[in-house]
Amino acid sequence: MRHVLGISAFFHDSAAALVTDGRIVAAAQEERFSRRKNDARFPRHAVEFCLRHAGIDAADLDAVAFYEKPILKFSRTLETFLSLAPRGMRTFARTLPPWMGERLNLRKTVRRALPSLRRDCPILFPAHHESHAASAFLPSPYESAAILTVDGVGEWATTTIGRGRGADVELLEELRFPHSLGLLYSAFTAYCGFRVNSGEYKLMGLAPYGEPAYADRIRRELVDLREDGSFRLRLDCFNLLAEDHLSNDRFHELFGGPPRHPEAPLERRHLDLARSIQVVTEEAMLGLARHAHAVTGEKNLCLAGGVALNCVANGRLLREGPFVSLWIQPAAGDAGGALGAALAAWHGPTERGGFGGARTPQSPDAMSGTFLGPAYSDDAIEAVLKEHGAVYERLDRGALLDRTADALASEQVVGWVQDRMEFGPRALGHRSILGDPRSPRMQSVMNLKVKFRESFRPFAPAVRAGRAAEFFDLSTPSPYMLLVAPIHPSQRIPVAPAVTGLDRLRQIRSRLPAVTHVDDSARIQTVSPEENPVFDALLARFEARTGCPVLINTSFNVRGEPVVCSPDDAYRCFINSEMDALALGNCFLVRSRQPHRSLPRTFEARPD
Repeated sequence: MRHVLGISAFFHDSAAALVTDGRIVAAAQEERFSRRKNDARFPRHAVEFCLRHAGIDAADLDAVAFYEKPILKFSRTLETFLSLAPRGMRTFARTLPPWMGERLNLRKTVRRALPSLRRDCPILFPAHHESHAASAFLPSPYESAAILTVDGVGEWATTTIGRGRGADVELLEELRFPHSLGLLYSAFTAYCGFRVNSGEYKLMGLAPYGEPAYADRIRRELVDLREDGSFRLRLDCFNLLAEDHLSNDRFHELFGGPPRHPEAPLERRHLDLARSIQVVTEEAMLGLARHAHAVTGEKNLCLAGGVALNCVANGRLLREGPFVSLWIQPAAGDAGGALGAALAAWHGPTERGGFGGARTPQSPDAMSGTFLGPAYSDDAIEAVLKEHGAVYERLDRGALLDRTADALASEQVVGWVQDRMEFGPRALGHRSILGDPRSPRMQSVMNLKVKFRESFRPFAPAVRAGRAAEFFDLSTPSPYMLLVAPIHPSQRIPVAPAVTGLDRLRQIRSRLPAVTHVDDSARIQTVSPEENPVFDALLARFEARTGCPVLINTSFNVRGEPVVCSPDDAYRCFINSEMDALALGNCFLVRSRQPHRSLPRTFEARPD
């Protein structure tokens, strides 16, 4: 067997992935182990997990693939600073030292981190968007497809159009920095008071509360969307040297004042700005997809890059785009670049250092449901609970499902940790917090008392795949929670149209009020017994009690904390929130019976 380790690091969401003879064996983000949200450091713990899971040592690796070309990225960074000098010299002075250390000489960094790595083991460097493209197409179920990758920036590319056929991935066209849809969206994320590279979900969730009042101004003053799908930013409105806010005084003048402080109240203009940039982003993605279709002639489209996590835009691509079907890499951001780098090395041509591995498309895909992280035995879970002095019952699987379904049917909030952890930003029923979507109070309760986050943020429904069409206007599976679709008309409840802004949050819009956003949409996860058997069994138990095959599914974490990984993470998060119960493996815990009311946190909190 031949093993390829993929690594992404040093910007955000560091990760590691292991591919053995072309099969994805393990993948995880560093933040889940280090407990530092969006951890950008070298993924030492994630690498250790991947090797341990496969039962190998670094000496057994046949290649290590880093997800981009560091020297080329450094040259772009340097060129950008020099072109804008003397402005930003303080930022440049702060940025330079890390480059002079572990970032630039990656071969040395990798060998220092993996001291048993063989001297003849190659360390490969596919380009950033090559890694994204490989992660998009190679695990997909298609024999051939167009590929679209869109993010902030890699080395120079910000957007690429490519084609995948068999095991070959070819990039055909690209847009280059500083013209970036990802940076444009992030500029508005920061301007509205959210954190770049983690707050984009909040901006997307805020958008339906507003109107696209600024969309024309954005098109006129900030971004030129062209007929061929390309676009160009008006650079005098941006601060390209600032990773944390990206906007400048001219930008602020265009939109009514300085950026919102993260803790300041949301104004009507913030709602309208969120809606406006969301509309423009969707238009840009549709333009790119139409051009990709014209260039490649393919009927299928694969997506990756951070912008591919914009599930509202993905929903429009599915409904209005020229492609018959879409497949989106569930770890579409930089974490997925580690997987793409490993796959690019395995399937890549031998003349470029690859292994030339063949590829047979798998159904539904090669991602194993994203369940590629660590799992913990019931004995290991019990050892942790005993160490904490926790009060629990160890049940057989059927009894656990029954207890959990009973708790959910009585409007309790339940933490749910089962089997292998998900790879990517979404909890898909292995590291989840669950609730009853029929409850009008559940959205507010879970946001404010459990997740400790903004009340406007919507929750996603998980629905049994065979029943999804009864509740949502969706004709395709959505196992990775990457598509937004309308609530089915039969489930809707008419509301008063005069209510506007955040007041719309209190309206009951459907028979599933806790997962229905204010625009009558939902970000849907379809659950099948083949891909996600335990979670599907829980949904079936809940349906038997309530007639409803839908649950709220949100990630098992609180604000500022990464999604839980280990039993210890899960117990601490459970105790420090107001969840009612916890199903941890086959152990069931009731919060009111626990000896603790709080526990020291193990994560490194960051502003959210």
